[in-house]
Amino acid sequence: MSTSSQNDSPSPNTTRLTGSEITWATLVGEGVSDVFGYPGGAILPIYDAMRKFPIRHILVRHEQGATHMADGYARASGRVGVALATSGPGATNMVTGLATAMMDSVPIVCITGQVSSKVLGSDAFQEVDITGITLPITKHNYLVTRAEDIAPALREAFLVARSGRPGPVLVDITKDAQQASADFNFEAAAPRAYRPHPMRGANADSITDAARLIREAKRPIILAGHGIIQSEAYEQVRTLAERMKIPVASTLLGLGCFPASHALSLGMMGMHGEAWVNEAIQKADLLIACGMRFDDRVTGTLATYAPNAKKIHIEIDPAEINKNVKVDVALIGDLKQVLEILLPHLSTRTSSPWLREINDSKGECAVRDIKNLPDNGHLYAAHVINDLWNATDGKAIVVTDVGQHQMWEAQYYKHDQPRTLITSGGLGTMGFALPAAIGAKIACPEKEVWVIAGDGGFQMTAPELSTIAQENLDLNIAIINNGFLGMVRQWQEFIYDKNYASSPILSPDFVKLADAHDIAGATVRTRSEVESAVKSARASKAPFLINFLVEKEDSVYPMVAVGAALHEMIRRPDNPMIETAEDA
Repeated sequence: MSTSSQNDSPSPNTTRLTGSEITWATLVGEGVSDVFGYPGGAILPIYDAMRKFPIRHILVRHEQGATHMADGYARASGRVGVALATSGPGATNMVTGLATAMMDSVPIVCITGQVSSKVLGSDAFQEVDITGITLPITKHNYLVTRAEDIAPALREAFLVARSGRPGPVLVDITKDAQQASADFNFEAAAPRAYRPHPMRGANADSITDAARLIREAKRPIILAGHGIIQSEAYEQVRTLAERMKIPVASTLLGLGCFPASHALSLGMMGMHGEAWVNEAIQKADLLIACGMRFDDRVTGTLATYAPNAKKIHIEIDPAEINKNVKVDVALIGDLKQVLEILLPHLSTRTSSPWLREINDSKGECAVRDIKNLPDNGHLYAAHVINDLWNATDGKAIVVTDVGQHQMWEAQYYKHDQPRTLITSGGLGTMGFALPAAIGAKIACPEKEVWVIAGDGGFQMTAPELSTIAQENLDLNIAIINNGFLGMVRQWQEFIYDKNYASSPILSPDFVKLADAHDIAGATVRTRSEVESAVKSARASKAPFLINFLVEKEDSVYPMVAVGAALHEMIRRPDNPMIETAEDA
């Protein structure tokens, strides 16, 4: 079949480029300005071509760090984060970061080099089937063996990463595809239009049923999840809460999507959530789940979860509906769009005895509502985080690692703005904080960024201090140093009769480690030193590390043990901060 010469002639927007140049040109076309990576043999052609394009490359110290940086970049900015690595160990080092992003629905694109297509499957040097390895922990992945397929694959990868329920995508490009030449036309490489899942779309009957349940409820609670941030449905959720006088409880990743200072905000739910929140959920007659997935750390044992409550689940991913908790009404779709349809069906409620009942139940835990925790001469992690919240007026981006300090941050640092808490929720990845904070600072250079990490998790990715120094990032680091793998120790105390097997951990002098990177630092041993150390860090306009030597065997309270009901919480036997307040 013949075609006209007009069809054979290239478009005026078509350029002949190598596959490596096509890679960068496509990233520029997608609006990428920063990438995180580590070069190696199988991706060197791409690195060689990088100098021709206006993209900043941040050299990491480990490929896992690159994925966490891309993750932190995406969470802080709402844009797609990008990370690069070579084949073999470079690619496999990205696995933990990909799984972290997958569990928390974070849009990142990872580009890996691969051995030449001619030797695929021959166990060539640094060959690994990275698409096979990452299939369960990516939203989608690609193996590209031809230069002409690079742009379409990358453009589709960006679409997949940010559409629907976001997630990570990996694009593996063989070395010969990077080196070959092909015609490049950014517009011609555009992917097919995104088609929502056929189950999505809140039908009229479901909207009517949901509105009726909300109007009839006497003890409703909104469960605010990460999906509110992904959908940017802040105004709609706030309107729902205020119009119907419904208190709002947050998941860990939902913190900040509804202002902590709002009169209707209850705080965090779940395993280490506020006691009054968990008890209210158990007493509720209606739960309105907004962009959350009812994971086990939120529900406790399912058999006893919110036994008297009807449940409305608003969720973009149909696979999450009835997966863990059976619901009465499912509204499948983008949260913001669904709420805009639902809200006109609801008229204003004038009062809420239910909210007063919840507030009256706070009891001694109300200490977390005060601006200045009492001081009894000991330095607790709660003191550090409370004082940091005061010093920053709650406006900093805080990036936490995983463990006790993560839960104390959720309890004592009150987030009024979205995207100000960045943390690993679903996978619980130790070592996340330092590299993710680098990504957040690159994404938002004008914002104050703090790392809050434990002494154990910090050591997992401490080499990224060199990245901070090389990039001269104004990034502040608070290490909550208790000499233990703190959350492991807490479980050993409660469940394993204080058999602290392998949980005490030796650490270097973190301030000297920082100094070796030409990063200033300070060690804090008492409450009276916290304010001045934080003030020094904030004034430095350069990287600064503070080593907070806190009480060694303090625990996070309350705690819902695995297998327990949500209301069966382990409470603090006696609270030294409360005692100090009473003594005063």
